[in-house]
Amino acid sequence: MSPYGSDRSPRRPMRRKLLQALTAGVVLATATGCSYNWKDFPRLGMPYPVTEEAPRILSLWQGSWAAALVTGILVWGLILWSVIFHRRSRTKVEVPPQTRYNMPIEALYTVVPLIIVSVLFYFTARDESKLLALSKPAHTINVVGFQWSWGFNYVENVDGDAATPKGGKAPKELASIPDRFTKDFPAGAEGVYEKGIPGDRNPETGDPGPTLWLPKGEKVRFILSSNDVIHSFWVVPFLFKQDVIPGHTNVFEVTPSQEGVFMGKCAELCGVDHSRMLFNVKVVSPEEYRAHLKELAEKGQTGFLPAGIKQTDPARNAETNKL
Repeated sequence: MSPYGSDRSPRRPMRRKLLQALTAGVVLATATGCSYNWKDFPRLGMPYPVTEEAPRILSLWQGSWAAALVTGILVWGLILWSVIFHRRSRTKVEVPPQTRYNMPIEALYTVVPLIIVSVLFYFTARDESKLLALSKPAHTINVVGFQWSWGFNYVENVDGDAATPKGGKAPKELASIPDRFTKDFPAGAEGVYEKGIPGDRNPETGDPGPTLWLPKGEKVRFILSSNDVIHSFWVVPFLFKQDVIPGHTNVFEVTPSQEGVFMGKCAELCGVDHSRMLFNVKVVSPEEYRAHLKELAEKGQTGFLPAGIKQTDPARNAETNKL
């Protein structure tokens, strides 16, 4: 007789509930999977790349996942093998033989992880050096992060006259940018700017934040600077982000390869309204890009926004190596 007063097992209701929960989970998983595009599976959760540099990042991501999967299968296999073939009910042994101080096995435990980490480090360092390499860009844009939006300084010769502005020096608003970057500014770069607020909306998509325009097929150098705290400039389908640090200038280059409007956001917790630091990136033809710059000039948005906090000249040029 069961201590519960009947022969009915008290575990049956629990097993029934567990079976129902598992069934519901399977149904939910299969129902949500109906809308999944299996063509996206090879990217393993990454967005579709829209720059010439992004496929390198995607390849590194896929390789890392492949290495992790092989390692996981090996570990899971060893665990299952131990559970199945060394269970006590099969061997009838209370405590199985213990293996201690086996030098070949302990050496394997040390060498294999070192090899895995070294291989991942090699490919990461190789790709990082390629992604951060600088060349002679066709366009330069200074991205200014501030609480709680973004400003975009288009360092361009909008009027086509290399003699304006006069003086040959970087404008005072861009004085915080190191000389090694300002020397690559185009001649006659009087510039135009766009300053956003969290309430801005892209007129095409309705997505929040200001819109940064880029030309398709032409290399763009981004010079990142901050007016207050650390932010992070992240255009999601670029598969790349970089910190925007006050007192330090980060730089990278990309070549947009697909037209469209894409999402961007701040990826660094920068304060109470961090979630509102959104922006859009609109990739258009080079002709449309130049026409947009002229539109900004006609609106009176000529010159530049202040790019970062003030620095002394030694501090501004302290980092002499090119990233």
